[in-house]
Amino acid sequence: MQTVVITGGTDGLGKGLALHCLSQGARVLAVGSTPAKGQALLAQAEAIRAGDRAVFLRADLTSVAATRQLVTRIRATCPSVDALVLCAQRYRLFGPRTVTGEGFEHSFALAYLSRFVLSHELHDALEAAPRPVVMNVGTPGVPLGRIHWGDPQLTRHYGGTRATLQSFRANDLLGASFATVHPGTRVRTIGYNPGVVATGMPDHLPQPMRTLTRASFALFATSVDKAVAPMARLLAEPPHDAYTAYRTTRRLPLKGKAFDPEAALRLHHLTRRLLAAADAS
Repeated sequence: MQTVVITGGTDGLGKGLALHCLSQGARVLAVGSTPAKGQALLAQAEAIRAGDRAVFLRADLTSVAATRQLVTRIRATCPSVDALVLCAQRYRLFGPRTVTGEGFEHSFALAYLSRFVLSHELHDALEAAPRPVVMNVGTPGVPLGRIHWGDPQLTRHYGGTRATLQSFRANDLLGASFATVHPGTRVRTIGYNPGVVATGMPDHLPQPMRTLTRASFALFATSVDKAVAPMARLLAEPPHDAYTAYRTTRRLPLKGKAFDPEAALRLHHLTRRLLAAADAS
């Protein structure tokens, strides 16, 4: 039986993928921060007769310490992980800059650092699986945003959109450095852009942006069920190459700043220093 770990697995695209994997006979560990959503997922799993294979793990992925505790729980729960799908994201496009208890800017912590920690610290569990894969759901192929090397926590020129886009670009580079950091790894890493998907994302936006976004979703967005299908195919048949990027079904060339190997290693080492400094404080 395959074991699939999905962050953001109790809502939106992550939940849709969790239910699909359960329907295909996999064991799913769905990570989320809201118990009510976790219980709702478990109830749906029971309804499709997969309740014995569904696990809800509550975790605050804005916290590095909590993310590491999650890693410990996953390792204790299962000897191997076939697929790690990283979906957790909460858009904070408006409002003031906020930091976590460990001093990290919120988007950097949730949308990038949690994925960095899970990818690297679950590497051994992934290697124990026959065909391991990490799918990092974001926006590869979108030429917006950059890494703010001198101020990655955006203490001087914060903007919600700037922070969100930086986290997406950081995840592109996370994938680009993974095989270099783990030479000889059998883990296949996929940066995946699902396109515009009709999820509950607009619920977190202020008015009138919430209404406008919902209207655009009604016109242009793909349903969760349709968006899940190509993701599931890639998880079932991972590409041969160590790192690939896709926008829905189209494979993207790993060219330009978004996937630059030197920038990827630079970010890896920077992230390690930031984590070490947080550990020491």
